[in-house]
Amino acid sequence: MSDGIMSKAATMEIPISSNGDTGSLPEDDGLEQDLQQVMVSGPNLNETSIVSGGYGGTAEGIIPTSTIKGSGLHQPHPSPAVGGEEVVRGIAVEKFDIVKKWGINTYKCTKQLISERFGRGSRTVDLELETQIELLRETKRKYECVLQLARALTNHFYSLVQTQHALGDAFADLSQKSPELQEEFGYNAETQKLLCKNGETLLGAVNFFVSSINTLVNKTMEDTLMTVKQYETARLEYDAYRTDLEELSMGPRDASTLCRLDAAQTQFQSHKDKYEKLRADVAIKLKFLEENKIKVMHKQLLLFHNAISAYFAGNQQQLEQTLKQFNIKLKTPGAEKPSWLEEQ
Repeated sequence: MSDGIMSKAATMEIPISSNGDTGSLPEDDGLEQDLQQVMVSGPNLNETSIVSGGYGGTAEGIIPTSTIKGSGLHQPHPSPAVGGEEVVRGIAVEKFDIVKKWGINTYKCTKQLISERFGRGSRTVDLELETQIELLRETKRKYECVLQLARALTNHFYSLVQTQHALGDAFADLSQKSPELQEEFGYNAETQKLLCKNGETLLGAVNFFVSSINTLVNKTMEDTLMTVKQYETARLEYDAYRTDLEELSMGPRDASTLCRLDAAQTQFQSHKDKYEKLRADVAIKLKFLEENKIKVMHKQLLLFHNAISAYFAGNQQQLEQTLKQFNIKLKTPGAEKPSWLEEQ
């Protein structure tokens, strides 16, 4: 693609009303989702600022009907309301211009999207970057699955610990009330209490694992994917205005066309700069995300392995040492919430 024709399209020349109808196109769920993505970032307007008569109305003052008496017209007395009306009308015109520009931009992007989808238009592709983006989306889906399973494990294991706690209390009660089996009930009660204590320690470790994966998936990865969405929108706009510029460049070179071509070049350059900036932003975020993911997961997988191994080996000392190693602090007994419960 040649940089000689790299500029923005002349948006003001395209009438939306005569070209924006896509209702006759074949149904396509993916296309519909992409169109919704194009439409989602509409202009941010305060609807109360747009008044009746603001769209294309004259700039002259409006004479109140109360001043018309009989067959004669009387000049109204000066009133602050007239000046206020002119201000409101000016705001309405400004808002209308915003809506108009947004509508033209949306039309161009929709046209480009449909053209790409049906193989009639070209799109800019950065193979390396798009491969990394798809890999990130796939990684996020897999990590979400791990997160869901780890939360399920936490909930199931919490139920087990609660049952062991209740069973230990029952054994202790029976130890007091059954002299002939006092010793047997007694050591079973102690065993259940020890399992309970170790279970709560393990839950503290597993919950730390869950909380860290949740932050990685739903904050760190999601933040990068938000920038990716902005990049993809900028890419679509870039190609839409590039296509518009290319079409104008192949047309006649009369005075009117040259004026439109110059405007298209300016508009295209602006979208090209935005696209290239976001492409660089995405590349940097993907690099830092990969480094952060490796660092976080190395620590969390080691924690998870050591804690699970120590618990099921019955090694209470190693289990407690694992929590100290990773600076995990449990709440003191009698706290309102269990020490392992993940903060939502």
